[in-house]
Amino acid sequence: MTKAIKVLKDLSGQTPITSKAKYTIRSFGIKRNEEIGTHVTIRGKKAEELLKLGLKVKDNEMKSGNFSATGNFGFGIQEHIDLGIKYDPNTGIYGMDFFCCLQRRGKRVTQRKRRTNRLGNFQKVTKEEAQKWFVEKLGGVLI
Repeated sequence: MTKAIKVLKDLSGQTPITSKAKYTIRSFGIKRNEEIGTHVTIRGKKAEELLKLGLKVKDNEMKSGNFSATGNFGFGIQEHIDLGIKYDPNTGIYGMDFFCCLQRRGKRVTQRKRRTNRLGNFQKVTKEEAQKWFVEKLGGVLI
């Protein structure tokens, strides 16, 4: 776990957050409230740079099935050293998933505590709009 945190810290320049297990699963050897994963949230220009690095590993190609109906998309890579990070024998090699959530301004009204409200259809990001953004902004190719 500490090695994965170090890899994410080197990649993003931020301190990662750990995720805990909700349930005990004996067959996997996982106990409740045990730290089982780590993640980091990146926004803005830094996020675009990291997405472009990740897509370069995938040759800027992505299947249309990787896009959800709500405008999110994701992909995974096998080795983090493909992103340009120097190999460290103490750390090892880790694979990772990239997940991008696209949303327009105003999405907060559905998530705030006071006076929550629904989001109109014109405000939601569709699968086609996300694919268009992927092709235009990131220079990707849909398969």
